[in-house]
Amino acid sequence: MIEKPDFSKLAEEEGGRIVEPQFASEDTDLEFSLRPKHLNEYIGQEKVKENLKVYIEAAKRRKEPLDHVLLYGPPGLGKTTLAGIIANEMGVNIKITSGPAIEKPGELAALLTGLQTGDVLFVDEIHRLSRQVEEILYPAMEDCVLDIMIGKGPSAQSIRVDLNKFTLIGATTRAGQLTGPLRDRFGVIMRLEMYTPQELCDIIMRSSVILSIPCERSGAMELARRSRGTPRIANRLLKRVRDFAEIMGDGKITKEMADIALNRLEIDKLGLDSLDKRFLTMIINGYNGGPVGLETLASALGEESVTLEDVCEPYLMQLGFISRTPRGRCATELAYRHLGILKDGQQTLD
Repeated sequence: MIEKPDFSKLAEEEGGRIVEPQFASEDTDLEFSLRPKHLNEYIGQEKVKENLKVYIEAAKRRKEPLDHVLLYGPPGLGKTTLAGIIANEMGVNIKITSGPAIEKPGELAALLTGLQTGDVLFVDEIHRLSRQVEEILYPAMEDCVLDIMIGKGPSAQSIRVDLNKFTLIGATTRAGQLTGPLRDRFGVIMRLEMYTPQELCDIIMRSSVILSIPCERSGAMELARRSRGTPRIANRLLKRVRDFAEIMGDGKITKEMADIALNRLEIDKLGLDSLDKRFLTMIINGYNGGPVGLETLASALGEESVTLEDVCEPYLMQLGFISRTPRGRCATELAYRHLGILKDGQQTLD
């Protein structure tokens, strides 16, 4: 049985951009109602699904808990959803928490001792666990024991508490920041890839049925093309475009209505919003195409450098619009072409 998690604890801050892949408070009820419960309902990530089917079936035949699983990849691709699906397929309970939420070793110990045999503990942003908390995890993952220190100084004693066998599922957007000892203790490591427009179209059509939103496939495809390969953004756009369709149209999301709504939201054909365009334009017009340092760009745009690095850059690099060099960021020929800017800084006739 899966308890509805308190997503407000998982979200560090509310995202101000509709195309931001990080979790926002507005996604709480939307995501929980739209999440598939079984692997056969999950759209996309075919390689991950096929391998998970084998691992889950093998564990069930042996009547053992699934090995510890690490899911990594950009935000919004379905890591939390997959954790819930694994628990459902195994027929066990799941507890959901996040790395920043576990501040003290005692908090982790309370979670671990409360798990029944085979239960799943899902830790989002696991790379942000403190070193002290991480040390508690090592013996728990390997030997299902918990080492607790009682007292301080020369009179301190170590007590070993046996735990029920459990499955730890860790999720991270930054696998490179995981420590080696922690990463090596995961038996199953899987990377989630960005979704294709066709897969996102299928997800949007499924969500529209669940939410009772009339949506044509052509409208869903228009949303999918601008969703930056991320289901979370696709579902968020569906929710926003529905408002335009109800007020400005007959309530049905068509290709024309989706185009009108997304243009009003300043999201272009490739999913770039106003911040992405300001980012590119500043490199091109402000610094002659680069190279320019990230901190300099952040100051010029009035944004946090972390926002630019974590939210803007990954997608722009995926499109081939910017390159990162030792001297800074550079805009590519594709970026000039997309913005309709000539190399000398003049606008094209397009």
